[in-house]
Amino acid sequence: MQDAWTVFGIYAKKPEPMRKVRIVRDPSTPLGTTGVLTAGTFTCYSLEPNDHDNKVDISCIPIGVYKCELRDSPKFGLCYHILDVPGRTNVLCHRGNFGADEGHGKTDTNGCVMLGNAIGSIAGQLALLSSKDAVARFESELEGEPFELTIERRTRS
Repeated sequence: MQDAWTVFGIYAKKPEPMRKVRIVRDPSTPLGTTGVLTAGTFTCYSLEPNDHDNKVDISCIPIGVYKCELRDSPKFGLCYHILDVPGRTNVLCHRGNFGADEGHGKTDTNGCVMLGNAIGSIAGQLALLSSKDAVARFESELEGEPFELTIERRTRS
C-alpha cells in the first residue's frame, strides 16, 4: 500500500515531527526559578525570574506548552523565541547568569528563560554558570529547527 506522499507524487522528505523540549522547574524564590531542560539526550539547567503571576518583565512563564522558533533578537542575535505566552511578547531563551527579584540581587532577564551548564553562585548570588556555552550547545542540538516547549513543576516523590 502506498502512502499519500507517493500517491500524490510528493517524493520529498516527509516532515519530521516537531522536537520536544521540557523544563522541569523547582519552586520559585526571590533569587529566581531554577529548572532542568531536556531535549532528547541533551540536558542543561534553566533559570527564570520568580513567579509573579505572569507579570510582564518580572515573572517566569506560566506552566504550559509553547511553540518556539529561532528568530533574530537585537540584544542576543539569533535565539529561540517562546511564542504565544499569554499577555507577553519577546519572550526568549538566552544566555545570562542572574534572575533575582528587584531588591534581592542582579537580574539578566526580563521574564525570559536563561540556560547554563551548572547552577552555582557568583559573588554570593544564585547564578547559572557557563551560560553562553549552554545556549550554543542547545542551539546546535536543535539545529535551528522549531520545537515544542513544555514547562512543568517538579513533583515530589
